[in-house]
Amino acid sequence: MQEKSPVEVATERLPVRKVRIDGESAGQRIDNFLRRELPGVPKGRLYRLLRRGEVRVNGGRVRAEHKLIEGDEVRIPPVTVHTGGAPPPARASAEILEKVLFEDKRLLVIDKPTGIAVHGGSGISFGVIELLRNARPDLKDLSLVHRLDRETSGCLVLAKRRSALRELHQKFRDGVVEKNYLALAVGDWQIGNQIIDVPLLVTNRRGGERHVIVSDEGKSAKTRISLSRRYGDYSLLQCAPLTGRTHQIRVHAMHAGFPLAGDERYGDEESNRKLKKAGLPRLFLHAQSIAFPDDSGNELHFTAPLAADLERFLGSSLPHSPRKRQRSFYGKRYGNK
Repeated sequence: MQEKSPVEVATERLPVRKVRIDGESAGQRIDNFLRRELPGVPKGRLYRLLRRGEVRVNGGRVRAEHKLIEGDEVRIPPVTVHTGGAPPPARASAEILEKVLFEDKRLLVIDKPTGIAVHGGSGISFGVIELLRNARPDLKDLSLVHRLDRETSGCLVLAKRRSALRELHQKFRDGVVEKNYLALAVGDWQIGNQIIDVPLLVTNRRGGERHVIVSDEGKSAKTRISLSRRYGDYSLLQCAPLTGRTHQIRVHAMHAGFPLAGDERYGDEESNRKLKKAGLPRLFLHAQSIAFPDDSGNELHFTAPLAADLERFLGSSLPHSPRKRQRSFYGKRYGNK
């Protein structure tokens, strides 16, 4: 399990730089470009540089959402950056390479282990990105195509080139990426194939932690949920997010009356205590598969087997015989069958 801990890091004062945008960097927002060029600089500091006009594109001020085009000249002001502290453990870097499911010139797909964040930050010294770059120095331009929560295991797609990242982000916007998750929920799901269609709003708890609530002020969010198998008082669900909101599956399941097993943020406290005693090691949520078309229209489909810790829990701790059916906790039905 990855631990949060203070890390002693070295810093370096960089001089003014002028960077010419090439084809690989074209199309991305200026704020994202700065995060790459100025690693370790807090996000708030980057936005202040933009607001004050210290960052210039072709001699002029730009907003954070400005998209760069090939041939642009970006002036990056002098700034202090982190040059890194202790590298990630060699063993952890080697182990992450064993999780690679697929690799070509443009993409890398891994079966992300639970307990590892996708990237370092906020007290976490390293994540998947740092481990892969440490193990493979040739992957200096590696970028996350999407994200998984720290506790969630399963399929994670990364781009090795900026052009591949842009194309995959467009596929997400076009709705041609299909993701499927396995989730164990508390309760007997008996409402068939449902689409949970309720908007979600990201708020902040004390300490800056993100928390998501159902709110008409939030963004549209849709999740298709169906039953895979019953385990006594619990239901193994197939969940397909049709949108990509933070904590979407967890909040939609909770809102429907079926909180996910082991979810300490949105789940049922009493159920979580019982499940922990029964041997559930963490949040039961696994990114089972992801699929999307390549540039030639051929379907790429990647699958990660259910993580070993979750497989053991299902096999040894829960009854396999179905119990008498009940309605959901709130007796609600959502969406269309």
